[in-house]
Amino acid sequence: MNKQKKPNILLIITDQQRGDCLGVDGHPILLTPNMDDIARQGVRFSQAYSTCPSCIAARRSILTGQFPPTHGMVGFQDGVEFFPEHTLPGELSAAGYQTFLAGRSMHQYPPRKRYGYDHMVLLGDIEKGRQNTFDSGLTGNGWTARPWHLEERLHPTVETVDEAVRFFKIWRDPNCPFFMTVGFVAPHPPLCPPAFYLERYLRMNLPQPVIGDWAVPPENGFSVDTDRVNLQGEALHSCQAAYYGLINHVDDQICRLIQALGINPVTGRAQVENTVIIFTSDHGEMLGDHFLFRKTYPYQGSARIPFLMQLPEHLGVKAGQICDKPVCHEDIMPTILDIAGVPVPNSVEGRSLLPLMREPAVRWRGFLHGEHAACYGDHQSNHYLTDGKEKYVWYTHSGTEQFFNLTEDPTELCNLALSSAYTSRLSLWRERMITMLKDRPEGFSDGRRLIPGRPYKAVLNETKR
Repeated sequence: MNKQKKPNILLIITDQQRGDCLGVDGHPILLTPNMDDIARQGVRFSQAYSTCPSCIAARRSILTGQFPPTHGMVGFQDGVEFFPEHTLPGELSAAGYQTFLAGRSMHQYPPRKRYGYDHMVLLGDIEKGRQNTFDSGLTGNGWTARPWHLEERLHPTVETVDEAVRFFKIWRDPNCPFFMTVGFVAPHPPLCPPAFYLERYLRMNLPQPVIGDWAVPPENGFSVDTDRVNLQGEALHSCQAAYYGLINHVDDQICRLIQALGINPVTGRAQVENTVIIFTSDHGEMLGDHFLFRKTYPYQGSARIPFLMQLPEHLGVKAGQICDKPVCHEDIMPTILDIAGVPVPNSVEGRSLLPLMREPAVRWRGFLHGEHAACYGDHQSNHYLTDGKEKYVWYTHSGTEQFFNLTEDPTELCNLALSSAYTSRLSLWRERMITMLKDRPEGFSDGRRLIPGRPYKAVLNETKR
């Protein structure tokens, strides 16, 4: 394939956006017309999951196409350097792509390590010499909210797109294809969208959190930075409004980003006509569901992610598809390399989605395994299995099991683990988990049973140079 005919690739990653926070996913009030357009002109993966729903692990999976037990981050631990042999930007750069990252980093250590990107402009560089996001008075993980305290042009969402647009104007080499990653901090807290976007949702009747029959509220109140909450009244309303406002703001800026693709000076054609656009998020946000906040949990609010892909017509993918097969971050790297005509390294464990998008009946994986080591406390460490229709959850510290019929109960209101009607289904999924974990060094499984109470650290095997 001639370099100039290889498609450009635009990968857009938000931070902490729930899978149901899209208009096309049926959200009752959230406005996301530009994200929705990517879905309508391409494919929406309705059962996409983060296999380790927090920042570092999820982004390692995007960078390498590897599952958490392989790349080694099975929870959250900052300051651990990563030495992958093959990365998505690295393989594309070696194949002649111009690779660029703008905005939020891939949350690896050290922050300036490029992992194959030719050039990076990170938010810390952009903000240097002025106030930053955290000068708003809000914390980086809390549920409190307020309007953005500076001019909108200085908001991280706007500045991220500024740098992406600058790439097209200044850095872009028109004689080769580009791979651009645009990383947004939003809607991750601090929950401070520009005033217009906050006020829009403050005026609305917002959906209430879903509370399962198994959920237990915090006993002694809750703090600003906590994973267990019982948000009500103004606290809940402003938190939700700010979260939705941040997503709406990103959506408007995505319109600006796509418009900036412009005309290729070599071919004279609109670059979007030969550009693959992928939109996803690293993980979700519980947002008060089941008395929980933040991420790391196996539930839909935390683990299910938006995943949209728009492709040029010549790739032979029918527009407007909704795929309900279980997919994940690990599938991004092999999909992009497949589309670009670049060999997929043997280290990659994900699967190219291109055959699935061309022929939805193609044989696919049966289910996904997700996990997260103790982060806020031992009570939270978990493993889950799902095929998008059912979900099995096992908490490693207590041994507690949960089973959900997602087809009939998509918000996980009813834990069926104690229901005699689901004994056989529960046993099937438990056996799958026993097999999945039998070779793990923590000792979660001896091949016959699950063993609770085993130590569970965020770093499974620290990679060395």
